[in-house]
Amino acid sequence: MTWTFSEDLDTYRDAAESTVAARPAENTQLLTVTATLHRRGLRTFGDHAPLFGWWRGTDGAVQGAAMWTPPHPLLLGTVPAEALAPLARACEKYGVTAVNADRGAAEALAAEWPSSRTGMEQRLYRLGELIPPEPAPPGRARTATVTDRDLLIEWFDAFGRDTGLPATRVGAAVDDRIAHGGLTLWLDTAGVPVSMAGVSRAVAGSVRVAPVYTPPGLRGRGYAAAVTAAVSAAARAAGVPEVLLFTDLANPTSNALYQRIGYRPLTDRVVITTS
Repeated sequence: MTWTFSEDLDTYRDAAESTVAARPAENTQLLTVTATLHRRGLRTFGDHAPLFGWWRGTDGAVQGAAMWTPPHPLLLGTVPAEALAPLARACEKYGVTAVNADRGAAEALAAEWPSSRTGMEQRLYRLGELIPPEPAPPGRARTATVTDRDLLIEWFDAFGRDTGLPATRVGAAVDDRIAHGGLTLWLDTAGVPVSMAGVSRAVAGSVRVAPVYTPPGLRGRGYAAAVTAAVSAAARAAGVPEVLLFTDLANPTSNALYQRIGYRPLTDRVVITTS
């Protein structure tokens, strides 16, 4: 039983991608980050080379994976319990000081790092039966285009400030989303954009809704629910079986909103850090 680490994306994909894709909901971040790195290059999320890891069990089969794109926390997918203590030692070896993991795995890793502390806590939701918001706010949804680029960049930046998750290379991220129709605006009755929801490209039969943003002065009017329902319905209409999203557990408003339109809790993820 051992972890293998590599800076080569193709080697990682050959070794671990099919295992990761077998559980697309729980491994949604690994899947979307891998696809993005493959499409846009290894420096998409930062100036340092990513590090890819996979765990093999006693039979030699890959049983889980992890990925580090500095300066972001290491992303840990589903792995067996016996992989966690060796992962903690590997993190020390490679200089990893933060890990984003399922709550149970995060708690096990924290036990290996007595000085660790808990950071952001998120909940992963899966769409069940979509429930259109009632009453629906006035207006309509429209797919964003290049003519909306400046506004989208502004809103991506604002979303990052609000969540404490500042985005890197925002312009490129917006361009990538526009290219596949992955950003939707809610327009008021005058045709003015008042809210935004994004959706990832489909990977292993799943998509993830993010980001969802409404400017502060326009909140509380149902725009976020409406635009989220619109992109969720579009994903379902396109035949995507798994529609997912994350919320910050510290934000009761967003957690209640998504449950009202049909999202159901799947698992919690926690960031732990040793710094």
